[in-house]
Amino acid sequence: MDNEMTLTFLAKTENESLARLAITSFITPLDPMIDQLAEIKTMVSEAVSNAIIHGYEGAFGYVTVHAMLANETLTVSVQDEGCGMEDLEKAREPLYTTKPELERSGMGFTIMESFADHFTVTSEVGVGTTVTFSKKFVPAVLMM
Repeated sequence: MDNEMTLTFLAKTENESLARLAITSFITPLDPMIDQLAEIKTMVSEAVSNAIIHGYEGAFGYVTVHAMLANETLTVSVQDEGCGMEDLEKAREPLYTTKPELERSGMGFTIMESFADHFTVTSEVGVGTTVTFSKKFVPAVLMM
């Protein structure tokens, strides 16, 4: 089953739940298990909140979520056209955050990477950031 969708929305925190709902609805035909759904929701939430909070820092902008299903594999890209990151390696370090006052744990990239089968981040200062992850879904009958 191959399918594809793109969702673009204002970079507002209340739209994070919209992105989660869209992606979980999108993968429903795969009949995911509850833990798989939880992992996908977490990855989408982390990527979208990073785009909103760090990418735009309260400024006007859009977040685009693109998802593809192919061969029981979900690939999601979350893109912003915000400020970008000066030091991508530093940003990927566990517990590193530029927003401690917002109680950000600095674990977003680490969490996404641990749940994903494949995970990449690209960023350019003044251009924006794209987080891409993929997850293969194993039919529930094979997991028993």
